[in-house]
Amino acid sequence: MGRVVITHSTYLDGLIALLRRLAREEGIETITPAVIGRVRGRSQGLRLRVSAPITGGHKLVARQGTSVQEVFVITRWSREQLQLWLDRQAR
Repeated sequence: MGRVVITHSTYLDGLIALLRRLAREEGIETITPAVIGRVRGRSQGLRLRVSAPITGGHKLVARQGTSVQEVFVITRWSREQLQLWLDRQAR
């Protein structure tokens, strides 16, 4: 079982619960939510997508309303496998 690193005092609503479910998956080692920012567009609900490769894993972008938050995932999963899992959770 992986772990979710809690380093900030503010997170997008529902993000930590989703990341804790992801951390229970085989092959997920560490998940670190990072910087929150504002964007012009508006997203309905919480949506996550794989953004870029990082050393040992992937960077995710979580969007909700006009907020965006980076999330770093250390895993041996492929980009496609991680995005498929995220897409299934959005249903």
